[in-house]
Amino acid sequence: MGAAFVTTREGLEASLIVGIVLAFLAKTENRRYFRLIWFATAAAVALSIAMGAALFFTVGELSGRAEYIFDGVAMLSAVAVLTWMIFWMRKQARSIKSELEAKLASAIAAGSAVGLASVVFFAVLREGWETALFLFAVGESSSPVATLVGAVVGLAISISLGVALYMGSRRLNLRQFFTATGILLIVFAAGLLAHAVHEFQEASLLPQTIEHVWNTSGAVSENSHLGKFLTALFGYNSDPSALEVGVWIVFLTTALTFFLRPLVSWRRTPAPAQA
Repeated sequence: MGAAFVTTREGLEASLIVGIVLAFLAKTENRRYFRLIWFATAAAVALSIAMGAALFFTVGELSGRAEYIFDGVAMLSAVAVLTWMIFWMRKQARSIKSELEAKLASAIAAGSAVGLASVVFFAVLREGWETALFLFAVGESSSPVATLVGAVVGLAISISLGVALYMGSRRLNLRQFFTATGILLIVFAAGLLAHAVHEFQEASLLPQTIEHVWNTSGAVSENSHLGKFLTALFGYNSDPSALEVGVWIVFLTTALTFFLRPLVSWRRTPAPAQA
């Protein structure tokens, strides 16, 4: 479930970028570049898969303390990238279309096929690398098969939504979609951060403090279907340490406060007086 959620969000962002580019080229009578755009997209996807495979195979060669440290660093990196992406998308959502079109227009005017392809290549590659990093983090608390199936399902959903939007569908409110998924991703990131703390504690890089604040394995075991679902999506831990709980609470409350504050301010802004 966690993998499907992450790939749906990341895949939709990539699909939107490709859709904006194709729509701009069609509008400006530059359909001859369609094949180049698809080639750049395929190249970015292939490179993302290669980097993701390298990440998974690298950790497979590690064991013991080195594996704990590698997992912790990877999860911490995923939290940093995920948090940056959430706030960046909220800030740039309104201008991303115009910025992309400006770059495309400049590349077409200069007759630069490489410049045109690079706009799509690096945008899709960024989303692909983020996806690979997040799937690795999700895979640490889920089985490989479940992670793979979830990733495929999420990508299928995102591509379907991207095609629908390109074809002119207006049924999906992107503002509401990215707001809702942003909140869920913040909760997801908080779980990853707590898990990273756990890995660093296992590697003796962080103190244990109170080793077990509570133990809910009797009610919801991490090996049960519900436990695996909660672990993959929210970072559920049946017996967390005090440091894990503290980090989870601080990150969650801080990130949600900064994320929701502009929305609350916008809703409270009074309407201008009518003459």
